[in-house]
Amino acid sequence: MCVEREWHAREDGQVVGHGAAWRRLDGRLFVSIDAWHGAAFDQIVGMMLADLPRPLYTMVDETDAELTSQWQRAGFTTGRREWMCLVPTDPRATGLHAASVPPDVTILPVGEPEEGPLRRLDRALRDEIEATVGWQEMPAEVLHRPADGSPVDPSVFVHPSKCAVAARSGQYVGMIRLAPVPRQPRIGLIAVRAGQRRHGIARALLAQVLGSLHQSGIRTVAAEVSEANEAATGLFESVGAQRVSRNLELLLR
Repeated sequence: MCVEREWHAREDGQVVGHGAAWRRLDGRLFVSIDAWHGAAFDQIVGMMLADLPRPLYTMVDETDAELTSQWQRAGFTTGRREWMCLVPTDPRATGLHAASVPPDVTILPVGEPEEGPLRRLDRALRDEIEATVGWQEMPAEVLHRPADGSPVDPSVFVHPSKCAVAARSGQYVGMIRLAPVPRQPRIGLIAVRAGQRRHGIARALLAQVLGSLHQSGIRTVAAEVSEANEAATGLFESVGAQRVSRNLELLLR
């Protein structure tokens, strides 16, 4: 995470709270506060709201009622709910040992896709998703912004070393992107072109990627799924994903 702005609350010369703002891959401005007590939280959030443009977003664990209440007191409301899941990699646990690759489809493992066609696929998927559910419903990694403050090119995460691809008739039609999180990989995105869905391509991609990770000794991967994304929820549940927590995305317009 690359922090754009920071705020501090002091009491008797000591820092009793810290606030930060950063911009996610999808362009949305997120904020967070770590404070010793409610008065420090209120002081920091007041400074932040006076300095920052709208809309603003923050994420909280749904079980943290106190923190949720503090943000709501500042005017934030619930935008969406997002499940954090753990997905097994063992084909016997996922049931993907019997997954078949659809006719005329080839799965290119991580590291093998060509960069040019991969970037074109990413752009096409973004356009399709933005025209339907909206890119905000998809997981988005946090990117380091250039020192000069120029916009972040989201394609920096679209690299063959992070992506597996499904190709049909020579055209890239689906992809999985793995986020480089230490100790436990995270599925940053799984998406298939609109005209190629419901043919088993996403399952074939999952089978290849999860199976490869299992052979490398990795037992589980993390995935974030919006509660409103029924297709993604159904896909991950079908391979034995376990919901371990639920986050609230709070919004101030």
